[in-house]
Amino acid sequence: MNTKRLRIYLTGVGGQGTLTATTLLARTVLDQGLEVVSGEIHGMAQRGGVVESSVLIGGWQSPSIYFGEADVVLGFEPLETLRALPYLAPGGIVLSATEFIPPPSVNMGQASLPDIEEIKQQICAAAGRAWFIPIATLGRQAGAIQSGNTAMLGALCAAGVLPFGVDALKDGIRKYLPPKVVDTNLRAVDLGVEAMK
Repeated sequence: MNTKRLRIYLTGVGGQGTLTATTLLARTVLDQGLEVVSGEIHGMAQRGGVVESSVLIGGWQSPSIYFGEADVVLGFEPLETLRALPYLAPGGIVLSATEFIPPPSVNMGQASLPDIEEIKQQICAAAGRAWFIPIATLGRQAGAIQSGNTAMLGALCAAGVLPFGVDALKDGIRKYLPPKVVDTNLRAVDLGVEAMK
């Protein structure tokens, strides 16, 4: 994979910080002197709605990612990762959360969640490489469940996919996140890196 030119598709559920992670990632890319285009593909900012966004590194003209084009899918919730698989390019990489945020239909008893092992099998069948990370648990361990988004970014850095490493991400956290959440998010990054070992 040419890390100088990379299309990353991010998906999750409102309230997880998917858009915060998107903005942080894009700004960190810019700080490395690389060209980046980023955008919210589709999303509902309210808690519980599906959120989809993109970060394209390396001189792309549009933030749009179409089916079969994403080099990387970052799924902050396993059902949303599964729904995003059509966007994955052949041989692409997936990092997926393993902990569900049940949709309203499940909470109301009208539907049930699929088995996480079945989801993992489908992801592995579609991806060139895949990793599964308990980002909600890591966020809680770091001090705030919302910091699971930066744990996922730490894992992405550890995967060696990005044209920069963990130190650049941590610099971005210090520069762009509110001071009161910096330490928590730095811990989350370390936990995300550790989860990849």
